[in-house]
Amino acid sequence: MSECTHDCSSCSENCESRDLTEKLNQFSKVKKVIGIVSGKGGVGKSIVTSLLAVMFNRKGYDTAILDADITGPSIPKAFGIKEKAMGSEQGILPAVTASGIKIMSVNLLLENDTDPVIWRGPVLAGAVKQFWTDVVWGDVDYMFVDMPPGTGDVPLTVFQSIPLDGIIVVTSPQDLVSMIVEKAVKMAQMMNVPILGVVENMSYFVCPDCGKKHYPFGESKLENIAKEYGLEILTRLPIDPANAKACDAGKAESIINPDAEDASAKLENIIGKL
Repeated sequence: MSECTHDCSSCSENCESRDLTEKLNQFSKVKKVIGIVSGKGGVGKSIVTSLLAVMFNRKGYDTAILDADITGPSIPKAFGIKEKAMGSEQGILPAVTASGIKIMSVNLLLENDTDPVIWRGPVLAGAVKQFWTDVVWGDVDYMFVDMPPGTGDVPLTVFQSIPLDGIIVVTSPQDLVSMIVEKAVKMAQMMNVPILGVVENMSYFVCPDCGKKHYPFGESKLENIAKEYGLEILTRLPIDPANAKACDAGKAESIINPDAEDASAKLENIIGKL
C-alpha cells in the first residue's frame, strides 16, 4: 500500500502504513486488553465492566480497569474508592480495590467527584492516552477498558492508541439500542479489532413472588444481530436491583452473579484461542 497522505488523527481508514499505538508505561506489563463498548449510554456498560473485572480477579488473575469514560466516570464509586491517585518518579499510581483490582479514572484526579469534566475532544483523548502511558500498572493479566458510548473522538482514540485484543459489546433488548449496536460492531470491524462477544444487559427480571421471568422491553433481537455478524452471545444479564444497590454502595466486589461467571468463562476460553 502507498504511504498515507491524509490526517490520521480523525480518520478510520485502514492504512497499513501508520501505527498510532501509544507506548505502555515502561514499568508496566499488560498481557490482555479488553474494551467494553456500547452504541449508546444507559445500557449498563460500566456495571458489565465491573462484573467482568471482579469475576476474572476471583479466578486469580491480576486485573485492572482503565476508565476511559472521562465525562461519565462511575468505576471508582462502584468499588468504593474515595482516595485520590498518587504519583511517584515512575508515574501515576492507580488506586487498588479491597480485592486487588487496579483502577485509574479521572475521578481519582478531580478535587471533587461531582466536578464536571468540561473538556473538548482532543483533551479527553489526551487523558485516555495518559492513562495508558503514564500510569504505573505493574503486572496485569487482564485490563478492562470502560469506554465511553458511541463512536466519537474518545472511542476512536482507544481503538487507535491502545492495543486492544478485542472488545465486548454491551446492549439491551430495545429495538433502538439494537440498531445502534450495529454501529459499534461496524466501527470495530473498520478498526480491525476482534469482537469477542455480546452481553445483553437488562434482558429480563425474575418475579420475586412466582419466580417467572418477565421481559419488560419485549422480545430480544440479539440472536438476529449475532447471527448476521457472527457474534458470540456471552450472556444475558437480568435486571437485578441487588447489583445496582451493591455498586451504589461501592461493593461491586461482593456481587455474586452466575450469569457474569458464565460470561467470564466463555470470554476466557475465547481469548485463549486468539
